[in-house]
Amino acid sequence: MAKRLDDRGTRHDRFHQKAKREGFLARAVYKLEEIDQKHKIFDGGHRVLDLGCAPGSWLQYAEKQIGERAVLVGLDREAVPGAPPRARVVVGDVHTIDIKELLGDLPSFDIVLSDMAPDTSGIRSMDQARSEALFERALDIASQVLAPGGHFVGKLFQGAEFKKLNETVRAKFASAKSMKPASSRQISIEQYVIGKDFK
Repeated sequence: MAKRLDDRGTRHDRFHQKAKREGFLARAVYKLEEIDQKHKIFDGGHRVLDLGCAPGSWLQYAEKQIGERAVLVGLDREAVPGAPPRARVVVGDVHTIDIKELLGDLPSFDIVLSDMAPDTSGIRSMDQARSEALFERALDIASQVLAPGGHFVGKLFQGAEFKKLNETVRAKFASAKSMKPASSRQISIEQYVIGKDFK
């Protein structure tokens, strides 16, 4: 039997407990926190688009980092009741969503985040391919909505196209880095690709 790509049966680890104590909706917030501490994603930017935003912890973190100036927009397949009240959450499919609906009255975003992951099948190559498709779509959206100098963070399962996709990010941004946060589960093959200073 194929090994699962995640270990969702062991949700109650120290990061889960920490998130509960600190009022965050999910342990995933600490991945973004670690990425931000290392790469300064939120320095200066205040207009944030979060793709695959449920349950809302990345929007919570963005609001906390930016403060009252924060303009938050999320996209998910279903409503996200836990999102910060000031966030505008668009319900829709990332592959078919109209870019104008994401922008609303905004001319552009300063930061595009994507913690999207596919519904996993347990077949590694298939799940990697699905993750790559989601990552490519997130990058495509970022390329259409980011202001010059904006930043991008996208989750990607490490697979055959990982190097190529990193190079694609590097072509669009002044710098491209990848990292696996300490709060990612050890079994996970997820990486986060960070593009800084959109060209």
